[in-house]
Amino acid sequence: MKQITALIRPSKLDAVKTALVAVDIVGLTVCDARGFGRQKGQVERYRGNEFTVDFLPKVKLTIVVTDEKVEVAIEAITGAARTGEIGDGKIFVMPVETAIRIRTGERGDAAI
Repeated sequence: MKQITALIRPSKLDAVKTALVAVDIVGLTVCDARGFGRQKGQVERYRGNEFTVDFLPKVKLTIVVTDEKVEVAIEAITGAARTGEIGDGKIFVMPVETAIRIRTGERGDAAI
């Protein structure tokens, strides 16, 4: 099993969710996040005044999938979240030792 953590633009959340459901990946945790990468924030204008936004809004998605579905999930996320502009986000993949469904006590792949 692998845990996929994706940081994406908030405007792309619905598209990513739809893409994941289309490839039969259900079970997703979403958190609001703020941060910056290479763009180091951005300069905005509001009523004629310039100000720097140091931390940009992002959405953090956490998904746990079987090893067989990792590439499918990555392709779904990148296809739905990509705009081709700086700030599209990042995806991180980490191993998961075990998963346990609290309600039934199932372990491993059966728990996802």
